[in-house]
Amino acid sequence: MKPQKQLQFTKALLAVYLIVLVWIILFKMQTDLSFLAGGGYRRINWIPFYASAITNGKVDLSEIVLNILIFVPFGVYTSILKTEWGFLKKAAPAFFTSLAFEILQFIFGIGASDITDLLGNTLGGMAGILLFLLLSKLFKGNTIKLINILAAIGTVLMVGLITLLIVAN
Repeated sequence: MKPQKQLQFTKALLAVYLIVLVWIILFKMQTDLSFLAGGGYRRINWIPFYASAITNGKVDLSEIVLNILIFVPFGVYTSILKTEWGFLKKAAPAFFTSLAFEILQFIFGIGASDITDLLGNTLGGMAGILLFLLLSKLFKGNTIKLINILAAIGTVLMVGLITLLIVAN
């Protein structure tokens, strides 16, 4: 695939990723959106790693880890599409996208807005940037092609899983 076609393919994968990200974060993986009309649940946690790390009196890091992992592709895609940007400039879209999600959750009353989520998501974007840098050193000119192949496989599997979840419910 030519470099320009690879970038177009990356943009398509990014679009699918963002749609799924919105579905997961804002719509809580629901297919019945009637919960949006329910008046909502609004809460803001300003203390990092407080409410999300303690469940039933025990430390539970799974939500933090999942927030990091779900934003790793964001950093990878940003690194592919904005190669000329520096590290912090590449991390900024992950931060601002996460911030937008937290604000929208509060406005629409569809979940708790949490500083820990913002930090975890931003950290995930940064991890994606570092992952891209590592892969670039290892695979040189084939990095984008490799990432696109892996991302395409992951996207197909993810869409298949989502389809199963929707059909099963």
